[in-house]
Amino acid sequence: MSECARSEQARSEHSVVHATFVIERTHGVPPAQVFAAFADPAVKGRWFAGPGDWVPPEWSMDFRVGGREVNRGGPTSGPVHEFDAVYQDIVAGQRIVYTYDMRLDGRRISVSVVTIELRPDGGGTRLVFTEQGAYLDGMDRPAYREQGMAELLDALGVELHRTPATAS
Repeated sequence: MSECARSEQARSEHSVVHATFVIERTHGVPPAQVFAAFADPAVKGRWFAGPGDWVPPEWSMDFRVGGREVNRGGPTSGPVHEFDAVYQDIVAGQRIVYTYDMRLDGRRISVSVVTIELRPDGGGTRLVFTEQGAYLDGMDRPAYREQGMAELLDALGVELHRTPATAS
């Protein structure tokens, strides 16, 4: 096989799908409380987790600009899912921007930019979650990611009404 043909074959085995999705939620608590649920590791650890049948994750969080959050886990029988994020911008009570990649058994399946906006809405908060992603080699799909994130944001809603969080 010629060098040109090998190069063309390698290109055709790799693909990327670009997608953006927006999920909005309204919570009857102030923006500071919603922000704290993202910033406080103890609180975030309760709602930002895989399904109940997954093994407890390996998880670390350094919530500051330039800080990292890594969450690695999955079902007992595998595969291992890994979320590896870097916080790019944080405005207390208003905005969180981070970049992250997802890996499945060590293979990168996507790279994304996320913006979380917290807007006052009466006595509550309008949360606007925007994800811009590059989904790689057919290993992940935007619809799957959107569904998973919607489920996590629903879990956040349950957590917000469980106990008040405080930002550190």
